[in-house]
Parts: sequence; structure tokens; C-alpha cells
Amino acid sequence: MRIDITDRDRAFREEVRAFIRDRLPQDVRDKVRDGSLLTRDDVVDWMRAVSERGWMCPNWPEAAGGPGWTPSQRFIFEEESCLACAPGPVPFGPQMVGPVLLAFGTEEQKARHLPGILSSGTIWCQGYSEPNSGSDLASLACRAVRDGDHYIVNGRKIWTTNADWADWCFALVRTDSSGKKQDGISVLLIDMSLPGVTVRPIERFSRMSDFNEVIFEDVRVPVSERIYDEGKGWTCAKYLLGHERSGTAGVGLCRQRLDRLEEIDDGRDPEFSRRIAETGAALEDLRWSYLRMVAAKEADDEIGPEASLLKIRGTEIQQDVMELLMEAQGYFAHPFIERALARGWNEPPVGPSEAAGATAFYFDWRKASIYGGSNEIQRNIIAKAVLGL
Repeated sequence: MRIDITDRDRAFREEVRAFIRDRLPQDVRDKVRDGSLLTRDDVVDWMRAVSERGWMCPNWPEAAGGPGWTPSQRFIFEEESCLACAPGPVPFGPQMVGPVLLAFGTEEQKARHLPGILSSGTIWCQGYSEPNSGSDLASLACRAVRDGDHYIVNGRKIWTTNADWADWCFALVRTDSSGKKQDGISVLLIDMSLPGVTVRPIERFSRMSDFNEVIFEDVRVPVSERIYDEGKGWTCAKYLLGHERSGTAGVGLCRQRLDRLEEIDDGRDPEFSRRIAETGAALEDLRWSYLRMVAAKEADDEIGPEASLLKIRGTEIQQDVMELLMEAQGYFAHPFIERALARGWNEPPVGPSEAAGATAFYFDWRKASIYGGSNEIQRNIIAKAVLGL
């Protein structure tokens, strides 16, 4: 499908740039540029500023509160936000559970949850993976037993990003074990303040702390918080994963990092410059592929195996960019001083300010080819859906 950049798009790009320039605090912009750690307030305050402008949920229909953007406008906003070093939003409400509620939720559920997502007053996390159910998500064991008007939930979720920030969790739970494993799964919306919910941070090699383990112990969840029919959660899960995978291409983030790479390199090393140029060319291919997919899917909201293609190529390029960034810092990237990732540390940086997080981010982004369904799983999806194997 052809994508045309119109005068309207150019004017919109200037509008986005002006908004970010006026509303994004400089200290937050500096943190994102240098790879410093962001606080919850840094991220959520920015999300609320975007919500006030009416731009937080660009993939929602206008009737539900979306801004009514064209595919190119949606991409322009994402790209300009990354280029300006704005924090990425916590995506689980606007990009994931919101569309699921719009597609499968009751009118009562929509009235209860969508306003908080639109305003960024409610932060969500995703309860999918479990200690023994990562790529094989259908083997999950977290159980919900019906007890009158409630489910009693017991089990564990792991790698739950931003669970320590979240007000609510949308979780896959097992409500039936008698038949095909996909048929016994339901989706529950769980208030994270309920008795029996425990969140434990998972410390990673990179020292990033947004991963968590969530433990449910006899948590009573109202039946009214189940999305769609009991045992039909796999349908919702597949729908949601399409939205998640199409959002992992990371085009804007890679463009911002490549721009920084070109500044650091400045053409001094021909071989390194060649590698940057090759990665940039691959990113430009991905950029237009992403735009074509968004435009093609504008009429019908079903996102199919194209999302898997974007997820694979996008995460590969992200990892290439992070590796180049680490190499560009040379020996300044070797000393990993965890405290230097937080603003306010009273020691001078070792080398350039962005060098402090170079190694940490290199290791952290190894996860990109695993989360949202590993790239090996994505290739299986493509083999079945596109090649018929």
C-alpha cells in the first residue's frame, strides 16, 4: 500500500514538535538521551501531559476517545517523540488492554476502565508469562476457581514489566483443565491493591528494575472483571499479542540512537561508519514496512503475521544499534557503575555522560528478541500463517 506524506502531515509534525518542546521537561529529556534511570513520576507525568492533549491512545477509534489520526500521523507522533527523547509510555493500558476492552469488553467494563486509560490516571501491567510458561503461554498454571460472584486466584506471573508501578493487571488465568489447554484460559482484570497480591522486583544483570514477579494468593476477583466468555481468553490473548508485537519494531527509538551514533563517530572510522550506514538502511526499510502495515490494517483492526515479521526485524535492528552504541564508547563503556545511572550521584562520570549506561543497555536489550513471544516462535507463526507449513 502506498503511503503519501502530505502537507497536512508536515504541519502535524511541526505541531508535535512544538508540543514536545513546550511540555517535556529538560531534565527528563536529558535522562532519556543519556540512558539514565527514569522514575515513575517522570514517565507518568509525561503520559498525563500527552493525555491532556488527547493523544495518548492513537490506535483507538475516535468515537472511543482516540485522536482520529491517519496511519502516517500515528507514526509521526511516535517518531518525533523518540527523536525528542521523550519517555516511552507504559503501553499496557493504551496499546494493549484498551483495544481488547473495545473489542471484547462489556459496556460496564468500558465505562469502568477506559476513562482511566485515556487520562493516564490508571497504569496497567500484563500478567502473561509464568515461571514455566514463557514462549509456551498456553501451558500457564495460574488458576482461578469460581466462587459465587468471584474468582479465587492463585499462582505466579513473572517478567511482569512495571508491576511495581501498576494500579491494575490484565492476566491470563486457567479456569478449566479438562480439555485443550487453550480452551481453559480466561482473562481477568485484577486490582493490584487487592489482598493477596504481592509484587517482588527481579534484579537483572543490567540492574534495570522494571521486571517483577507477581504472586496471587487467594485473591478474590469479581466475575464482572472477566473479559469475554469464560474459557475464551485465548481469543483475546492472540488479539492483544498482535498489538504488542506490532509495537515492538522500535523504529523511532533506533533512529534516535543512530543519530547519536553518527554524532559520536563523525566519520572518523570508515569501517564503523559503514556499519552505521548499513544499519540505517535496514532501519529505513523497516520504517516503510511498518507504515505499509499500519495503513493496510487501518480499515480492519486485525493484525496478523505481519506483526511477527516486524517484531523479528525490529528487535534484530534494536540489538544491532545497542551493540554499536556500546562499541562507540570504547573503554568508557567497560566500567559499569550502577549509581551513575541515577541522576544526583555526586561523582563525575567516567567518560561521556551516555557511556554510563552503554553496557547496561546493551545487555538489557538482549531481551528484545525474547519478550512478546520469542523470535523463534514468530518464525513458526510466519511458517504456518504465510507459508502454510
